[in-house]
Parts: sequence; structure tokens; C-alpha cells
Amino acid sequence: MDSLDLLIKNLSKLPGVGKKSASRIAYSLLNSSMGFNETLGLEIMEIQSKIKKCSICGNYSESEICEICASFNRDKSLLCIVEQPQDIQTIESTGDYRGLFHVLGGVLAPLDGIGPEELNLLKLVERVKKENIQEIIIATNPTLEGDSTALYIAHILKDSDISITRIASGLPVGGDFEYADKLSISRAFRGRRELI
Repeated sequence: MDSLDLLIKNLSKLPGVGKKSASRIAYSLLNSSMGFNETLGLEIMEIQSKIKKCSICGNYSESEICEICASFNRDKSLLCIVEQPQDIQTIESTGDYRGLFHVLGGVLAPLDGIGPEELNLLKLVERVKKENIQEIIIATNPTLEGDSTALYIAHILKDSDISITRIASGLPVGGDFEYADKLSISRAFRGRRELI
């Protein structure tokens, strides 16, 4: 296997990149300037050392606390629970939500060995006890695992005297936030409903 084949093989391991796309990217890199490739390579090498998870919510940040958690302009009575940090970017892009976030780091998937202990649920319970949260909005993907996780969260927080809502199904069942359009996400937030 030569260097080009190896690059195509490794690029095709990225999410959403098939063999054809990986091939196009590889050939594009071959036609790019050496400076561009060096800069891109350096950025890829340094990304994990420069970016870490926010100590409060689990979002990606270059500092200990992310910009959202540190902001004085956010509605601290609202807490939106998402599966992954990239879901925050998708929701933020709509401009409809001004509260705080909490990243679970996945969803309950017993067949894959992911139980409550593998998710960021203990920190969620601590936040609910310490912070003045009035409403929790569960924004997990509308999949079997996402729905199960939403029900589990509603169950563990049922005695907290907080309104617990789930975003409406403005998103297609089985779909992911990452691929949804802004209008669908906006409608989903406006149509959220009580779980308990």
C-alpha cells in the first residue's frame, strides 16, 4: 500500500467520508500548496492538546470553562441536555435558545455496553441540586436510544420540582442534530412538551 492509498484509507474512516470523498480530498491535498498541508497537519496534531471539555457542561473549549457557561447573558434557569458537544453548535446556530447546556457524552445503549455510569449523569444531578434551574429541556436525538435516555433522565430528576420537557419531533425520527436544518430545530424547540 503506497502513501496515497494509506491517506485515502485513513480519510475514509472519518464520519460522513466515503471512499470516493476520501479520494477527492487526498487528490485535493496533493494539488494544494505545501504551506497549506503543513498548517492543516499541524492543526490536526494540536487539536486534542488545545481543546478540552468544559468542567461545567462538557462542551469543547480552549479554556477550563466554555464561553456559554461563562456568559452573563445566558438564561441560567434553562438547561438543555444534549448527547454530544457538536449538538450545542447546531442548536446555537438557530439563535432561538439562550440558556445553558449539559453534554451527556452519548446515550443509553445497553447492547453497546453504555449504561448510566458511562454518561455524564452524576454531574447533571449535581447541577440540578446546586444551580437555580427552572426547566430542563431534553434534546437527545429522536431515536430509540435517545428516547430511552430522555425517559431515564426524567425518571432520575422527577423529584426535583423542575419542569422537564422534551423537544418536539420537528426532527425526523432516527435523524441526528448534526444533519438537521435550522428551521426543524427551531420548530422542535418551540414545540417541546412535558415528560412528567
